[in-house]
Amino acid sequence: MQIRPGWLYECCRLMVSGAIALAFLPLLLTLIIRYRYYFVLFYRAVLVRIWKDCITGLSREERAYQYVLTHSTPGDPDSILEAFDYWCSKVEYISNIGPKKGKILDRILMEQSPLTVLELGAHCGYSTVRIARALPLGARLYSIEMDQTNAAIAEKILRLAGFDDDTVRKEVTFLQDSSLYRRVDFVFMDHWKKCYLPDLQMLEECGLLGKGSVILADNVLFPGAPKFLRYIRKSGLYEWKIHRAMLEYSKGIRDGMAELVFQGIK
Repeated sequence: MQIRPGWLYECCRLMVSGAIALAFLPLLLTLIIRYRYYFVLFYRAVLVRIWKDCITGLSREERAYQYVLTHSTPGDPDSILEAFDYWCSKVEYISNIGPKKGKILDRILMEQSPLTVLELGAHCGYSTVRIARALPLGARLYSIEMDQTNAAIAEKILRLAGFDDDTVRKEVTFLQDSSLYRRVDFVFMDHWKKCYLPDLQMLEECGLLGKGSVILADNVLFPGAPKFLRYIRKSGLYEWKIHRAMLEYSKGIRDGMAELVFQGIK
């Protein structure tokens, strides 16, 4: 039987390709095992969201609100937070601060008893409710959410929890005019991580931070805010520490929150 050269070449090429694939298989398996929690997060936070957006015609935040509305007790902030936590851990992923890191936030608020609080990144209202329930009588919370749809959902969540809906403001105009508000005692940052540093510097420049003002910034390790962390290390304006924790509603992904105490402009 005569063997055609082209056929022989194709067999050799396939054998070499298979050998190369087998050689990389251990590396591939190692990467999958090492980063399995990140793959799970990508599936829950991205792929499931895209699929459910398509089949429901609703945003993820709207779906979360519908669940909380039907599985919580109106006027009971704890019940609302528990419904959120169940939905985010068992149904769909949303990067709220969550119950474990939320306890750190609760503790700091109880220790500081701030009267004027600024939240950057209300999202759909989870952290806003968590902050509002811990504030002393007479305190004022200004909560900022740039996405208009999410801000509307946050307002509904606040009303459901029994708080005044005017605590959520949809624009950041007050950052451009510090004369509108007095000094801020406490700031919670949980918005775009790339905005942490410029927003912190804007607060400094506007004079909204006074000596002893506390800033708590979430997710500084994952997805991370490296420029923000470098600045607070080098500026000399803050006493600071990192509260290490796991990423909310996830396993195996390390994260942390930065707690800053403003020492004043030198």
